[in-house]
Amino acid sequence: MESTLKRTWAETDLDALVHNYRTLRERVGKDVKFLGVVKADAYGHGAIEVSKVLEKEGADYLAVSSIDEAMELRLNDIKMPILILGHTPKEQVGRLIEYDITQAVTCKSKAVEYSEEAVKLGKPLKIHIKVDTGMSRLGFLVEDDHFETGVEGIAEAVNYPMLDAEGIFTHFAVSDEPGEECKAYTEHQFKLFTDVIKGVESKTGRRFKIRHCANTGAVANYLDMCLDMVRPGLLLYGYGEFAEKLGLKPVMTLKSVVSTVKIYPKGTKISYGGIFETSDTTRIGVIPYGYADGFLRCLSNKCSLYTEEGFAPQRGKICMDMCMIDLTGKPGVDVGSEIEIFGNHNSLNELAALAGTIPYEITCAVSKRVPRTYIKDGKVIGKELMLRM
Repeated sequence: MESTLKRTWAETDLDALVHNYRTLRERVGKDVKFLGVVKADAYGHGAIEVSKVLEKEGADYLAVSSIDEAMELRLNDIKMPILILGHTPKEQVGRLIEYDITQAVTCKSKAVEYSEEAVKLGKPLKIHIKVDTGMSRLGFLVEDDHFETGVEGIAEAVNYPMLDAEGIFTHFAVSDEPGEECKAYTEHQFKLFTDVIKGVESKTGRRFKIRHCANTGAVANYLDMCLDMVRPGLLLYGYGEFAEKLGLKPVMTLKSVVSTVKIYPKGTKISYGGIFETSDTTRIGVIPYGYADGFLRCLSNKCSLYTEEGFAPQRGKICMDMCMIDLTGKPGVDVGSEIEIFGNHNSLNELAALAGTIPYEITCAVSKRVPRTYIKDGKVIGKELMLRM
């Protein structure tokens, strides 16, 4: 669905996405498979359009969080392999098999459930085994005293009937963090992971086709850990501290317009709570971008938005549907003028740092009422509005 309102919109630069994919593909080498992480609507960039680009470019796999996200891609003609990283109820095994979707298996009990369902259907389910090497989230426990039982459990799981254990993977916790302690922890996770693989393959007499652990931090910092496949997230979209060093480009630009301009005298309090008070006659612009659109309220009175005449400080508390910026000394910026919230001129990395978070949170926060526009060769090739009408 296409929005009829020029209010606030997100532009996804598909050429930047292609550039980033090709740059990263060259970095890891032609013999290493590439998984594009497109969960959470490709971190707000538009999972369907991003997946189409990656499929056309020759990526090997996609990763999503749930079966609903996987089905969205399948029902929009994405045919390449898809891995679900999160939980899928056993009742959905039939759909996993029917639509050729790969499922992560994080513990022995889930392997049992999936196997039983696949046996009932008489068709194999493709799986990737998840190993918890130190993220302390999902995966077979293998640390310290759990090593032998973990290896044994994985070996049993991959031999359950109707489970096609194509791959095995783990997730690094601090591969993107600096310092010797983080380096040592990542190296420990990697060694533990490879030791588990050796142990399982020795017990089963079979080799996993795809071993993967290299996330964004590892692709940037530990190329020797690429193994059979990499799965960079933040890097693919051109954000984070490593992106600029690797020559990557931001894929999303978020824009809005000035909807109203008002001039206030000295001593006027702006917005809820009056946390900003004008120190002189002040020209204030109202922007139709608020926390319901994804503008984190913690950024109130801390950041600036970009205008054609330079940066304009955001003033007062961010409201649900709008915010205010200081246009004093910017006479050319008026009602209808375009504003860049983040993009090539206003760094998403810096905005995230001001909010005390990561760029992912801000792109994921861009709400469904913000239309997505897809750009290729400098031209709009598609628009999408997620609201039901």
